[in-house]
Amino acid sequence: METNNQIVCEKRTYSKEFHSHAHAFGQFLFPLQGSLDIQTNQQELQLGPDDGFYLPPNFHHHYRSMDRNEFLILDIPMHYLPHDTKSTHIRLDKQWNAIRYLLMEEADNKDDLTSLTDLTRYVTKKLQTSNPPSIDYIHNHFKEPIRLETLAKIEHYHPVYYSEWFKKRTGKSPKTYISELRLQEAAHLLLSTGWSISRISEELGFENASSFTRWFARHKGVAPKKYRYL
Repeated sequence: METNNQIVCEKRTYSKEFHSHAHAFGQFLFPLQGSLDIQTNQQELQLGPDDGFYLPPNFHHHYRSMDRNEFLILDIPMHYLPHDTKSTHIRLDKQWNAIRYLLMEEADNKDDLTSLTDLTRYVTKKLQTSNPPSIDYIHNHFKEPIRLETLAKIEHYHPVYYSEWFKKRTGKSPKTYISELRLQEAAHLLLSTGWSISRISEELGFENASSFTRWFARHKGVAPKKYRYL
C-alpha cells in the first residue's frame, strides 16, 4: 500500500509488464503520450490522450503501457478528498484539457505549492460535480432508445455492476433516470410550444401518439391535452 501525505504532481512512464497495487491517496491520471491499460474488479479500459481517470484511495488496480508513453499524475492526500469517491473515467473536454495544462505548468514548480494546492482543491470539487461520460450520453440521447449495455460499455463496466454503480451515483435506476428526463421534456414541450401531441410523441421517440398519451398519463396522472391547459 503506497502512502502520501503531500500533493504530488509529476510526469511518469510505465513499463509493459502488469503491476498491481493500491495507494492510500487519490490519483488522477492524464495520458500525454501513448496509452495505459487499467484493470480493476469492475473495469477494464485503455486510456489515451483524450482520457483521464481517477483512482480513489485503497482501490486495487493493475496497470501497464504497451507503447512509448508519458503520463501526468496527480496524487491527492485523503484529507483533500470528499468522502467515499469512486473510480471515474473522464473524457477530456475543453475545461479538463485546460486543467491538465495548468497541472503540467505546476508540475515544474517545486518551490511554491500554493497554486498546485488551490488547483487540486478545484479538481476534487469538479470531480463531484462533473457527469460521468455515460450520464452525459443519456442527457444527449434520452429521446432515443438507450440500451443498458451501451451505457455500461461507455464506463467500461459489466451491465450488472453498472446498474448498481448508477443507482449509487444518482439514487435512481438508469430506466427511471431516463424516463424522468423524457417526462420533463414532454411537460416542457406541452407548455412552451404549440406542437401537436403526435409531433411531441415523435420528438420523444414514441411509436405513436397513443403510446405517448398512455405513458404520460401513467406518470403525471393526467392526459397530455389536459396537462397543457391546467
